[in-house]
Amino acid sequence: ESGITPLSPTHTQKDTEPNEPATHSFMVVVAIDFGTTSSGYAYAFVKEPECIHTMRRWEGGDPGVSNQKTPTTILLSPDKKFHSFGYAARDFYHDLDPTESKQWLYLEKFKMKLHTTANLSIDTDLHATNGKKVKALDIFAYALAFFKEQALKELSDQAGAEFDNADVRWVITVPAIWKMPAKQFMREAAYKAGLATGDNPDQLIIALEPEAASIYCRKLRLHQMVDLGAKMSINGYSPTENVGAGMTQAKEHVRRNRQSRTFLVENVIGELWSELSEGDRYVVVDCGGGTVDLTVHQIRMPEGHLKELYKASGGPYGSIGIDYEFEKLLCKIFGQDFIDQFKIKRPAAWVDLMIAFESRKRAAAPDRTNPLNINLPFSFIDYYKKFRGHSVEHALRKSNVDFVKWSSQGMLRMSPDAMNALFKPTIDHIIQHLNELFDRPEVTDIKFLFLVGGFAESPLLQKAVQDMLQERSRVIIPHDVGLTILKGAVLFGLDPGVIRVRRSPLTYGVGVLNRFVDGKHPPEKMLVKDGTRWCTDVFDTFIAADQSVALGETVKRSYTPARPSQQVIVIHVYCSEKEAVSFISDAGVRKCGTLRLDVSGTESPAARREIQTLMQFGDTEIRAMAIDVATSRSVKASIDFLSQ
Repeated sequence: ESGITPLSPTHTQKDTEPNEPATHSFMVVVAIDFGTTSSGYAYAFVKEPECIHTMRRWEGGDPGVSNQKTPTTILLSPDKKFHSFGYAARDFYHDLDPTESKQWLYLEKFKMKLHTTANLSIDTDLHATNGKKVKALDIFAYALAFFKEQALKELSDQAGAEFDNADVRWVITVPAIWKMPAKQFMREAAYKAGLATGDNPDQLIIALEPEAASIYCRKLRLHQMVDLGAKMSINGYSPTENVGAGMTQAKEHVRRNRQSRTFLVENVIGELWSELSEGDRYVVVDCGGGTVDLTVHQIRMPEGHLKELYKASGGPYGSIGIDYEFEKLLCKIFGQDFIDQFKIKRPAAWVDLMIAFESRKRAAAPDRTNPLNINLPFSFIDYYKKFRGHSVEHALRKSNVDFVKWSSQGMLRMSPDAMNALFKPTIDHIIQHLNELFDRPEVTDIKFLFLVGGFAESPLLQKAVQDMLQERSRVIIPHDVGLTILKGAVLFGLDPGVIRVRRSPLTYGVGVLNRFVDGKHPPEKMLVKDGTRWCTDVFDTFIAADQSVALGETVKRSYTPARPSQQVIVIHVYCSEKEAVSFISDAGVRKCGTLRLDVSGTESPAARREIQTLMQFGDTEIRAMAIDVATSRSVKASIDFLSQ
C-alpha cells in the first residue's frame, strides 16, 4: 500500500471529558498475579476498598516458602485436558509412575515465552517437559480459568450464595516492559477463560506489575516494611526492644543481615505518605521470577496521583536466571548429554531436583559461611550410573568444578562462594540496569527505592542494590514483598485513574503520503499521481518514545475510504525504539500492528467520508475509537498487535 493521505493531522492535547468507564456496576475487584514462578489472587469489595483479602493458603506448600502464592505449574492429562494447577499439579505429577508421567504434559516457567517470542501470535506453541507441543493460548486460558474458579468459589462461600462473574472486575498483572502483543495475548487468553468478553472489555484491566507495586508502596504504613540501612535507633526505640509483633521477625532478619543493618521500622511515624511530599520521586524495582522492571514515579499532590518520569525499562533478569546457572553447573559436572537425556527420561525427578535447589537458593546470603546441601534424587544417581558407567561421586571428583563436593549423605555440597557465583550474572544485570537508570538526567533526587517482587527477598540482591546506591536513596522493602504487586493490582482495579501520566515505551505511527518538497524529501520517495507529486513512506508520528501522555489524552487522525464502497479500512501501524522517525523505511522501524475501521453500514451522502480516529496511549494498553464525522455515528475500531 503506497500510504494514506491524511486529511487533518490534528493532535489534541487534552480532552475535557476523561472517558473513564463507570465502575459502579462491579461489586468486587479480583486481581490475578500471574507470575513466571508463582501466582496468586487477591480481592476487595468496592464498598470496603481498604480491606484487601489475599487468597487462602494453598495446600501442599513447600517448607520455608510462604504459601500465599502457588507455583505457576500446570498439568494436562495425556489427552491434553486440564488436570491441575500449582502445588496440586506438581505433587500429582511427582507421584506418577515414570512410564506414565511421560504421557502427561507438565508445564512450568512458561510465562517468559510471551516476552521472548518475537512474532507472538494466537498460534504460538509451548513445550511441556515431555517435549510435546501445546498452544500457549490454551495454557494461559486454563491457568486463568483456574484462578477464576478459585476466586468465584471463595467469593460464593463468603457470600453464602452463587457469586456472579458479571459482578467482578478482573485485573491481570503483566511486566511493564512487555510489548503490546504480549498484553493483548493475555487479554485474549482471559476472554477464552471467560473472565470477560470482547464486547465488554472494561470488565478486564491489564495492570503493569511495577505500577501496581508503586500504588501499594505509596500507601504503605511504615511498620509494613524494612528499611535497609536504617539508623541504629528509630525514634528513641532501640531495635532490640520489642516494638510490636513484627519485631521477632525483624530480629531474625537483623541476625541474618548483621552487616546491612536491616531493621524493621515500626508504626511510629504513621505512614510513609507523610514523608512523601509534592514532586517527590521514587523508583520501584520489581524483581520477579522472569523479569526485572524499573519504574520511576513522581507524586502529584494533593490527591497523590502518580506521574511516570521515564519509560519503563528492565529485562529478562528474574530469579530463574539462577536456575539456568545451576543447570549449566550440572551440565559442566555431569555432561550436557546426560542432563538433556535425564530431563526427557525422568522429567518428574528433574522437577524434584529443581525444587530442592529452590529451597537452598533461598538460604543464600552474603555472610553465609557453611555449605549448602542439595539433595540429588535417587533416580538421578541411579540413571547417571547406567548412563555413564561410573558414579556421581566419581563425576564430581573428575570435574574440576571448585566449591562443589559430594557429601557422604548423598548430597551435592556447595560452598557459599559456589552459590553466590550462580547469582552473580543475574544480579550484575540488575545492578548494571540500575546504574544506567540512575545515570539518566530524568532520574535525579530519588527519595526512595522500593525493592519488590519475590526475588527482592534475596539478601544477596538486597546487599548489591544497597552497595550500588551508596547513600543516594533509601532502600525500602515491603514486608510481604511477594504480595506487593497483588495488593497494588487490587487498588489499581478500584481506581484505575490513579496513574495520571505515563511515558510511551515506543514511538508509534503510520505511513502516509505528503506533498513532495524539493530539498526536503529524498527523490527516490517521489510518486506522481494525477499530476501531483507525493512523497511516500512518510512516518506520521502518533506518539514518540518516552513522550509523556496523560490518561484520556487522545491522538486524532482523519482517514477517508479509498472507494465509496469500501467496507473496512486497514491501516498498518509501525513502531520504533527511536524517538525521531522520518520514514517507515528507516532502520529500526517495524510493522507492529493493524488499525481496522469497520465502515460498513455507515454510507453517507457526503462526497468524501471522513472517519475520525481517536487513539489513546495513556493507559496500560493502546486503545482506538472512531466516528464518522458526517453522521457523528461511532465506527467500530480495533487495533491488533498479534501477528496474523
